[in-house]
Amino acid sequence: MHQTYGIWINGSWEQTSRTMDVLDKYTQQKVTTIAVAEEQHITRMVECAQDALRKPFGSYDRYKVLSKAAELLVQRREQFAGVLVKEVGKPIRDSLGEVDRAAQTLLISAEEAKRIHGEGVPVEAAPGSENRMAFSIRVPVGIIAAITPFNVPLNLVCHKVGPALAAGNAVILKPSEVTPTVSLLLAELFAEAGLPSGRLNVATGFGPEIGAWLVANPLVRMFSFTGSVRVGEWLRQHAGVRKVALELGNNSANIVHKDCNLDQAVEMIATKAFNNAGQVCISVQRVFVHEKIKQEFLSKLIERTRRLIVGNPQEEKTDIGPMISLREAERVESWVREAVIEGASLAIGGKREGSVYYPTILTNVKPTMKVYSMEVFGPVVAIDTYSEENEVIAKVNDSDYGLQAGLFTSDLGFAMKAARELEVGGLIINDASAYRVDQMPYGGVKNSGTGKEGPSYAIEEMTEERLIVMNLV
Repeated sequence: MHQTYGIWINGSWEQTSRTMDVLDKYTQQKVTTIAVAEEQHITRMVECAQDALRKPFGSYDRYKVLSKAAELLVQRREQFAGVLVKEVGKPIRDSLGEVDRAAQTLLISAEEAKRIHGEGVPVEAAPGSENRMAFSIRVPVGIIAAITPFNVPLNLVCHKVGPALAAGNAVILKPSEVTPTVSLLLAELFAEAGLPSGRLNVATGFGPEIGAWLVANPLVRMFSFTGSVRVGEWLRQHAGVRKVALELGNNSANIVHKDCNLDQAVEMIATKAFNNAGQVCISVQRVFVHEKIKQEFLSKLIERTRRLIVGNPQEEKTDIGPMISLREAERVESWVREAVIEGASLAIGGKREGSVYYPTILTNVKPTMKVYSMEVFGPVVAIDTYSEENEVIAKVNDSDYGLQAGLFTSDLGFAMKAARELEVGGLIINDASAYRVDQMPYGGVKNSGTGKEGPSYAIEEMTEERLIVMNLV
């Protein structure tokens, strides 16, 4: 049934003069109408958040709220997953998995709320300070703007909102305009869990407008953004001295060495290259296969990819649903066509039906091709070969990005060499680059961003260290 939502401000719904529709990504039918926030609403959200910060909300209370929110999310697993299926086009199995992970993210955040601490500082070791003692405490940043993408619109929201609330901050959340409904439901769930009004506000609408209004307000003290490099750079340029955490683009490399468990590598790469139609920041994109095993690997990968089921995300058998929009599917189609014109070979795929793009494997790729050098963010894998360890390390590092990489090998020496020399935020050994659990530090280098996610690591970003020095004389 079609529903209408307002913005979420100070613990209640509020309608606005403008609205926009949210589509079912498979049927392209309207499923939700949402309010479009205006500048006055952003100003009021900041004021409400500032008022909320003046009221006590201790660490144990934050723990209770986040724990209750996790519990409620588990209870409403099917409801939230159903929303993800429609507004993302994510297959039901994957949508249920995202809800489970989001609940874990909130639970981990709850636990971390009780562990925030400073440290002793040995100032008494300095000459003339023998009668002094010092320690640090961690205090909330204040108001945090959380700007989230379309591809994992529940768990990535929880990765920002959970740690921010655990650390004692207030949040203004700006979800993607194409997948906002799940964030609005989450805000309502937090209110039911006992979150004080004003601690979480949700501004739906157009990103450029809302982003500019948030940046223009000096009371917003931190920006946590997941999205494109272009927007991330704009945000950092305009935020000034305020904190900015960025999780941006990637074109994940995966190395398949000659000594690896080949069947394991094929299974991991086939399932994690095309998950969520390839719309994952750490999705497998570039695969470097040792020349001695290339043909065997390729034939096995094609066979495994052929068994993936593409279609209606509502059906449990479906592995791959639609992309987020027809425009994005057409973009991926054009990149693949361009690569083939430039000399790449199409091993499988290359087919589009509306916004559904079939899993695609390309060989004979070159670094100058978009499917190799840029972030495809679609179900496309580019396969290259190598003969020496140093050669493949140089190929992986020849990228503007560095979020995560995968390495399949039984050679401990090569694994340790790669750990030291690959320019990435995370190296996953004997699994694909797309491996992530929610308590681990997650973030990249180069154009992949700055800062770390994972609740305990995000809390470090979302707090300030304050030094206390006591003169005991």
